Amino acid sequence: MSLEISHLSFAYSRRTRLVLDDVSFSVKKGDLLAVLGPNGVGKSTMFRCILGFLRNYKGSIRLNGQGIRTLDHKEIAKHIAYIPQSTYPVFNYTVLDVILMGTTNQLNLLSVPGQKQIDEAYAAMDNLGITHLRNAGYGEISGGERQLALIARALVQKARILIMDEPTANLDYGNQFRVMCRISGLAQEGYIIILSTHNPDHAFLYANRTLMIYGGKVIADGTPEDVLDAKLIRDVYGMDVHIEECQCGSRHHRLCIPIIGATEKYG
Repeated sequence: MSLEISHLSFAYSRRTRLVLDDVSFSVKKGDLLAVLGPNGVGKSTMFRCILGFLRNYKGSIRLNGQGIRTLDHKEIAKHIAYIPQSTYPVFNYTVLDVILMGTTNQLNLLSVPGQKQIDEAYAAMDNLGITHLRNAGYGEISGGERQLALIARALVQKARILIMDEPTANLDYGNQFRVMCRISGLAQEGYIIILSTHNPDHAFLYANRTLMIYGGKVIADGTPEDVLDAKLIRDVYGMDVHIEECQCGSRHHRLCIPIIGATEKYG
């Protein structure tokens, strides 16, 4: 399984600026790619291009060597699943029903999920530790639990590429940790994970790749340890930080610590 983006450029009209400008990168089995950058730099637009929702771009997006433009939405959904930010639902479906919605690409138009799909939903819930929530109302569980339910819905879709738009947005500290640990575990199982985040620590703690987008361009691509430094964060976010080396048991990692009072916008 592979996804390759080459020289991707996109503007919403001929009279507006490029939202994406010559973006290139690739991901492979087991990658957890953290996409960083300030608001409005094109992260969500890039996701919509990869998912096939926006097709009038320049450049190429190739899924297993085949151009995304040649695939319909149902075919794309067999390989790529989208996990949005957790939101409060209009209808209070059960968690099981929400997860079963991910099986629609496997069914005919008027079909309903059968025992096979129900078994797959239970397996996905078990994988993410939320089987006990199967009969709970989706609107009555916590934000972190809703996010895990959305990930389970993606798993029953049987796609091996998961695109996540700020999966920990609006989650408390504990739920952020629990959700990110589950996401990291999926990458270790061989899924390709592409997620956007505003937290550099998510890249340091969980990702093996980081993509920094600024002004619609990729300005850094590599391991978090190689590309995320204080200068890059200052240039992109306009604030001074200190990158701290930490040792916790046998684990060595880095953390990004803002310097209090250093909020002047640079460049």
